[in-house]
Amino acid sequence: MMNILITGGAGFIGSHLALRLLQGGHRVRVLDNLSEQVHGRDPAVTSPLYASIKDRVEFRHGTVTSRVDWEDALEGQNVVVHLAAETGTGQSMYLVEKYAHVNIQGTAIMLDILANKPHQVEKVVVASSRAIYGEGKYLSRELGVVYPSHRSDEDMRAGDFEVKYPGSGRLELVATDESSRIHPSSVYGVTKQVQEQLVMNVCGAIGLAAVAFRYQNVYGPGQSLSNPYTGILSIFSTRIRSGQSINVFEDGLESRDFVFISDVVEATVAGIERDAANNRVFNVGTGIAIAIRDVALTLMRAFDQEVPLEVSGAYRVGDIRHNYADVSLLRDVLQVVPEVPFARGIESFVGWAKAQAECESGYDRSLQEMRNRGLLKEIPRVGGATSE
Repeated sequence: MMNILITGGAGFIGSHLALRLLQGGHRVRVLDNLSEQVHGRDPAVTSPLYASIKDRVEFRHGTVTSRVDWEDALEGQNVVVHLAAETGTGQSMYLVEKYAHVNIQGTAIMLDILANKPHQVEKVVVASSRAIYGEGKYLSRELGVVYPSHRSDEDMRAGDFEVKYPGSGRLELVATDESSRIHPSSVYGVTKQVQEQLVMNVCGAIGLAAVAFRYQNVYGPGQSLSNPYTGILSIFSTRIRSGQSINVFEDGLESRDFVFISDVVEATVAGIERDAANNRVFNVGTGIAIAIRDVALTLMRAFDQEVPLEVSGAYRVGDIRHNYADVSLLRDVLQVVPEVPFARGIESFVGWAKAQAECESGYDRSLQEMRNRGLLKEIPRVGGATSE
């Protein structure tokens, strides 16, 4: 039995993890600021995630940007699972200071305390992200393995959304392993890269075990249906239930690796409990790339409701084209194998979503925020769906 602090423990991943750790006999403390964007204006009423844990864990209402809150939360803990962060590719491109302050400074405060004050912490587990890889890994017939940079605005305005590399012909997408090049294309990705490197560097220097999990696109029951910044499943589901059309960015063939929440939780528990994870970095995904257009079609089938599907040709600054994970290290070192196929995961998600009250996602507002800043390129018509 361990005393485990989860920052962001009232959120999607954090609340599921907290309940799983309680089942395993651990004592769980949660530090969370109950952000309105995630939990609504009255979390006790509007946040089922918070409701699922509030009477079962030792809850501390606070923020990772406060040294006082950190010092209070860290007291007597053996493990820290640091999930608290601002998330979302698109929003990060204009809330730059906020993302850097919460994600980087919040992590730095924790590490500064651990380096300079007495404590009982033995291990820190940090939530990293597939966003640190940027455009991912490709094979070139002419050059071998290559890591393309950002796609050009000129190409995308012409409707050419595939990645390119100088001196190469057509590229073949391959799985991104943990040794792949790190070159994030968004502010969010940059902050997750720094979070990961801070934890792995400082913990190693002061004799603490550290584990970083590079989560792919996590989905499942409990994810916010009202937050328009962090998931296409929520956006698409809300629009399907209200009979509204779904607008997909680019040509709809951009792809991501979608991993079910229970598989993410099991990987994270293994990282907490097993010494084999110590001082290692792991991808957490399924190893399967799924096109965003197919996500929309799968959701419509699961809801048994068809709505117009519009491929808009719009694109968003900071988005990548493709990325999916090589999860062999997770399998070989931690003996964790993702078990939930996408179709079954979607059925579970939709079954849960149908039981929730319909809500306003703020999707149109989020598009307008990006449009006002020139971060949403609409060619030839308005619309699009986030892919983070």
